[in-house]
Amino acid sequence: MLGCRAFRLLKGPALGCRILSTSAVRAQRVFKEPFLNGTSSNYLEDIYQAWLENPSSVHKSWDIYFRRVAAGAAPGEAYTPPPTLGRSSSFAAQSVSVSAQPDIKTIEDHLAVQAIIRSYQSLGHRSARLDPLGILSADLDDTVPPELSLNFYNLGEPDLDKTFLLPPTTYIGGNKNELTLREIIKRLEEVYCQHIGVEFMFINSLNKCDWIRRKFETPGHLSFTPEEKRLILARVIRATRFEAFSAKKWSSEKRFGIEGCEMLIPALKTVIDTSSSLGVDSFVIGMPHRGRLNVLANVCRKPLEDIFCQFDSRLEAADEGSGDVKYHLGMSHSRINHVTQKTINLAVCANPSHLEAVDPVVQGKTKAEQFYRGDNEGRKVMSILLHGDASFCGQGVVFETFHLSDLPSYSTHGTIHIVVNNQIGFTTDPRMARSSPYCTDVARVTNSLILHVNADDPEAVTSVSKVAAEWRSEFSKDVVIDLVCYRRAGHNEMDEPMFTQPLMYKRIKQQPTVLDQYSKKLVAEGIVTEDEYKAEIEKYDKICEDAYELAKKQTVTYNRSWLDSPWHGFFEKRDPMFLPNTGVEISVLEHVARAISEPPEGMTIHPGLKRALRERHELSEQHMANWALGELFAYGSLLKEGCHVRLSGEDVERGTFSHRHSVLHDQNVDKKTYVPLNHLFPSQAPFTVCNSSLSEYAVMGFELGYSLTNPNALVIWEAQFGDFANVAQCIVDQFISSGQQKWVRQSGLVLLLPHGYEGMGPEHSSARIERFLQMSSDDEHHVPVFTDHFAMQQLHETNWIVANCTTPANLFHILRRQILLPFRKPFSTTENGTYHMGLDHKMSEAGRWF
Repeated sequence: MLGCRAFRLLKGPALGCRILSTSAVRAQRVFKEPFLNGTSSNYLEDIYQAWLENPSSVHKSWDIYFRRVAAGAAPGEAYTPPPTLGRSSSFAAQSVSVSAQPDIKTIEDHLAVQAIIRSYQSLGHRSARLDPLGILSADLDDTVPPELSLNFYNLGEPDLDKTFLLPPTTYIGGNKNELTLREIIKRLEEVYCQHIGVEFMFINSLNKCDWIRRKFETPGHLSFTPEEKRLILARVIRATRFEAFSAKKWSSEKRFGIEGCEMLIPALKTVIDTSSSLGVDSFVIGMPHRGRLNVLANVCRKPLEDIFCQFDSRLEAADEGSGDVKYHLGMSHSRINHVTQKTINLAVCANPSHLEAVDPVVQGKTKAEQFYRGDNEGRKVMSILLHGDASFCGQGVVFETFHLSDLPSYSTHGTIHIVVNNQIGFTTDPRMARSSPYCTDVARVTNSLILHVNADDPEAVTSVSKVAAEWRSEFSKDVVIDLVCYRRAGHNEMDEPMFTQPLMYKRIKQQPTVLDQYSKKLVAEGIVTEDEYKAEIEKYDKICEDAYELAKKQTVTYNRSWLDSPWHGFFEKRDPMFLPNTGVEISVLEHVARAISEPPEGMTIHPGLKRALRERHELSEQHMANWALGELFAYGSLLKEGCHVRLSGEDVERGTFSHRHSVLHDQNVDKKTYVPLNHLFPSQAPFTVCNSSLSEYAVMGFELGYSLTNPNALVIWEAQFGDFANVAQCIVDQFISSGQQKWVRQSGLVLLLPHGYEGMGPEHSSARIERFLQMSSDDEHHVPVFTDHFAMQQLHETNWIVANCTTPANLFHILRRQILLPFRKPFSTTENGTYHMGLDHKMSEAGRWF
């Protein structure tokens, strides 16, 4: 076959027509020009694109060939033998006749070399030595791809010392444009088949692929200065000795340590260092239980005595909340980055045991920080997510969260994912835990760069961590670091792994720690001495011992010190029992009503919508309001007062019941839209309304995270139908209903839940409001004392607010109350589709609406 795929994008009509003509002509060209075949199509595509951009960037023979084909040369006449393929330099100086007959074997060998290079780029990661234990391949396939064998291309030992030109799609040559086949393979093996596996050729961008090739193929990319090596060693020492100290002091405690993946800490610190040097100053981190204490101690620099206090079950909290297990806690902390000397803020989000549930929460919190700082490209604020291998490929919310990554109203402009791939899920073998080759394959759907690395090679881990941060900065895209490691203990420190993985754990017992391996390497290189190494260990051990002694003197703990989203200044000088009036001047509502009922000049809207807007205006003229007006009045009045409003969910722009119409669409111009609520007052706050992906779990989690950043924002998630909220039940149970009790974390998130018979049938008709009531913290056995502040006291002490609004006035006031309360509580309310169309309510006397 001709390899038409290689030329399907050709601009020249003559070239395109000749190649994509009849099968007879195609067969003739294959016969005359045998290098045009399917196996070389990818290479031809790349080299042709390079020629289009700059004819001098390709070899002269290709330049002549493309020019001749474009000019209409007959089959067999366009090809000019290259003067240097496998020949001496003296031959290269000789002129070559255009009509000279090609050396078919030389051409085939040359194209085979190009195919070999591309095969290493595409498949080299499958032969990389990623498992520190040497037991299992990271892709669960121990076979070497045949495309990486010389025999596959009919090449052998005699060809290894022939010289070949390097194509423009590789950078292994450095300053050289030709190498022997032996050297080509040697360099490709060093780049793609050692302790780093680069998975990227599925990415549908030549620019991105070239960037990756340049980063990894350029000779010397893995070199480190002596000072950089000493820094890596110091970080490995801290990570390792923290785990050793904790194991010594609390040998019978669960702590979910990272023994076997100590390089997680240097990897995180490298990501933060590099990102800080590129301008990022705020990092929002989400992670599971494994390694959390080490991250809090050595990445975020939480005082060690605060962490050690959490091991003392006798200490009680002196403030509110019941607290949570130590490996669920979050924090927020600002400190100086000692590499860049810049101030950075680190926030680790608290999370439950439900793996990956925190992912969308982190993304929402990051998006909100970017929004309030005007960081429209994610240059200042970024998210980092840590995962386990089994959960990363097993939990559906991971896929849902990835699919938010490029949506305009949800994108955080690139997340760095680090997978602690200890090759086991509790007791489950990876071959029983996933159907995909890699645990990271879910990231392929968004064209994310995937970097596999052997976690027992500190310099390889540091290198990929730096590249990951640079990729995120360069392209605002997600990147995944697959830290292939092992778990030295069981699932927790009390678990016996030999029950289910006896052979693996026999091997683990023989495996020296990464600290032992790397320290010996640096001592052998003369980077550090044995005495310097021991002194560094003793220094950190003393830090831990001093902190331990301080922790022993503590008599209480403070849950608030673990708050991941502090609202500085919000609670000061506020009376928790005082609620301002929720009404507004009727003139404000009249102004809002006019603005949301009139499309801008020059915009053609649907006739049916024009009629609905006219009826909306007429209703307001009579000082009446239906359900949609009651809701929009609340938004408009809050926007006037400087409160940002964000409404998210499936089909919320129009509304499931076609009642809201918060976004107007021009009927004649594609994608021309108008959001009336963003054009109310000169200095109003912004209004964001966004149709979400068809996801409840991730999107509700995202909006929860968004609500945590700023208490002075009304953040709303609306279910398409109320019963769909149960798809996000984990977020409701583990974060919304119990978040304040466990983590002293308040949220004003609003859940709008359609509820009524217009849902048609037993599913959509019910928002399952009884479930929300069941999870309310009101004690039915407690008889309250009825005082002047009874209502506010009840709101203050409950875990959330559940309401069934029956009039537009109810909805208006309760939405405004969410912002006017001196504290924040999650709020869920039902809404009835029939109200949207028929229920009108009179606007009140005295210039106020109720």
